[in-house]
Amino acid sequence: MKVIADFCIVPIGVGVSLGPYIAACEKILVKTGLKVCLHANGTGIEGEWEPVLAAVRECHQTLHAMGVPRIHSTLRLGTRTDRDQTMEEKIRSVETLLD
Repeated sequence: MKVIADFCIVPIGVGVSLGPYIAACEKILVKTGLKVCLHANGTGIEGEWEPVLAAVRECHQTLHAMGVPRIHSTLRLGTRTDRDQTMEEKIRSVETLLD
């Protein structure tokens, strides 16, 4: 099943500079071949259900291996059975209403 996910991962206990940890996760997501879109408060991920969840798990495992003692993540998932839809299509459908 195809899923569009909004993923936010927050390492806790490593100080206020989180960039290196977020970059490590982005590298994981990109190498999976899933469609990803980094944004200011997380990452959009598009792909099949199992690879998306496996990538999220790998992000957690990697950050813990980097010494992060605690991680808080949010994961919002959207699925459709009536048709395939991409992240770009969802954005375009709203943008057309702004004109």
